[in-house]
Amino acid sequence: MIRVGVDLVEIERLEKSCQNRRFVDRVYSEAEQQLFLGEKPKYDSLAGNWAAKEAFSKSLGTGVRGFDLAEVEILRDELGAPYIRLSGRAEKIAEGKGLSFSVSITHTKQLAEAVVIAYSL
Repeated sequence: MIRVGVDLVEIERLEKSCQNRRFVDRVYSEAEQQLFLGEKPKYDSLAGNWAAKEAFSKSLGTGVRGFDLAEVEILRDELGAPYIRLSGRAEKIAEGKGLSFSVSITHTKQLAEAVVIAYSL
């Protein structure tokens, strides 16, 4: 089985949302916050992660239901490529469906987009 999720977000809108600490803590894991909320926040990357979380929920087929967005971490490998690390209920739902995921993120100055492919072997 293969499922695809895609999402597009305005970076400026996400930057405004990130001014609210409760929003940041609800959406982004500590690892994501450490990666992107340093001295100079990387709002384009945070927007890309938001889009990837939304795309993940669409590829899962549930929408954002039954799990917290912070349980869907969008991290980067040693070459900077994004990958998804799940925990909590998000991980249980994905395991229950037998799904693995691949993610791609891109952005311009104004928009960030992500595509997530869910697949079972």
